[in-house]
Parts: sequence; structure tokens; C-alpha cells
Amino acid sequence: MNTNQIRINSLLSIYHAESGHPGGVLSSVEIISYLYEHEMRYNKNDFSTNARDRFILSKGHCAPTLYAVAAEVGLLDKSRLNGLRKLNHELQGHTQRGSTPWIEASTGSLGQGFSFGIGEARGLKMQGVDNRVYVMLGDGELQEGEVWEGVMFAAHHNLDNLCAIVDYNKMQSDDFNENIIGLEPLAEKWKSFGWNVLEINGHNSGEIEQAFKAARSHKNQPTLIIAHTIKGKGVSYMEGSPAWHGSLKLSKDDLVEALEELGATEKEIAGYING
Repeated sequence: MNTNQIRINSLLSIYHAESGHPGGVLSSVEIISYLYEHEMRYNKNDFSTNARDRFILSKGHCAPTLYAVAAEVGLLDKSRLNGLRKLNHELQGHTQRGSTPWIEASTGSLGQGFSFGIGEARGLKMQGVDNRVYVMLGDGELQEGEVWEGVMFAAHHNLDNLCAIVDYNKMQSDDFNENIIGLEPLAEKWKSFGWNVLEINGHNSGEIEQAFKAARSHKNQPTLIIAHTIKGKGVSYMEGSPAWHGSLKLSKDDLVEALEELGATEKEIAGYING
């Protein structure tokens, strides 16, 4: 899957919506792309069967990445991407289950998607269904108390069919994490709660592959993958800047500069801007 194209399509959605969260959208691309292209077992034509792996985007404001990936794997038509955040459109600013059956949970209130995923994993275990649940959290999201209740619950019930991924780009809505509520030592905290913890470069496909393979084979504990990422990855003026978290409006000049850096041609850019 072309991750630069995923970034382009995600930014185009935000541009045409005139609102969005580009920083965390761009940092999560490789993980979500890998899950849908290589890792998860699912039938794109039937999300009603219980025998499917689940992905829950607990950091629901980064929905444009998930939508762009879904378009690449055939879960929706690419022409629908420009309807992001429009009234009565299925692709809302936060993921919602009702109009998009391939979305596993309506998320946005931070922490709740993680809790939902834990419930799914526990339910699959109780039913003897051999499928897995993947949940992506933002690092700022870890400041929610609900997350730590879930961490305890999942470890207590030995949910080895659960894999959580932290998009650890070190920034949140207002500033760097360390200036709001510091998260370190992050790995040691999760380990002390009884989790199997892996740390990777969240933009390196080889490390992503090995981490998910290790998570699948690990028994009797849930797994956390701490994915070290760059907020705004791929767009130089966004990288490393909390100002591009969102919600914000991309100007035409902002978009053109971003698309050029992501490899779009002048002709392609003109078409993109015209929708």
C-alpha cells in the first residue's frame, strides 16, 4: 500500500472538510495500513460474522487515515472521501458505526474506544472465537483514568487476543505531552500492570511486522505496542509541531506544499484541489 497516497488522500479529506486533525492522522498511517493490508483477518463484504478481527480507532479524531486506508482496500469508494464531516454523510469527523458497518465502534470520547475493544476481546474469549482485537490509542489519551481501569481489567482476564497500539508522537491537542502530563516511564507502567510490551519505530514496516507477529504468538497477556512516531509525518512544516494537531483549516497554500512534499505532480495537485 502506498503510504504517501494514504497521506495525500487523508489531507485532501481534511482540506475539503475545512476542518480536521492532520498531525495525528499523518503519524498513524503505517500502522493502520499494515493492519488492513497484512495483519487482520476479515471479509470486506461481510462484517456481520463474528469470525473477524477487529480494529478500533480509540483516537477517533484521526478517522481520515482509517477512511483513506478503507478506500485502498475496497471497503468504500474513493469518491466518498471528500464527504468527510459533511451533514448526512457516512464519513464523520469521528468514526461512527451506524452508517459504516466496517467501522467497529463509534469513538471520539477519549478512552472509550479502548474500553470497547477490551469488551470485544473478553466477549470473543468467552465465546471461544479465535479472532483478535486491535485498538489504537493516542498518547494524550493515556491521561484518561478510564484507560488505566481497562489496562487492569485486560491483564486480570489474560486477554492475549487483545493488542493495543499507542501512536506515540509525543504531542496532544495543546502542547507536548511532557508539558501537560508526562507519560514516562511508559513501557514500565504497562508492564507493571501485567502487559506484554513492545517498542518499535511506528513508521518502519519491518518493525511493525515483527511486533504484530510477536503479539500474535504471546500467550496469557495482552500486548501493548508503543509505536514511536512523528506527528505530521511526511510534511516538513507539520512535523514536530503541536500546532498541527487540530481542529484547524488547511489553506490552499498549506495543502499544495504538503502535496508537493508527498510526491504529487502539478497536474495531480490541480485535480485534487478541484475535488
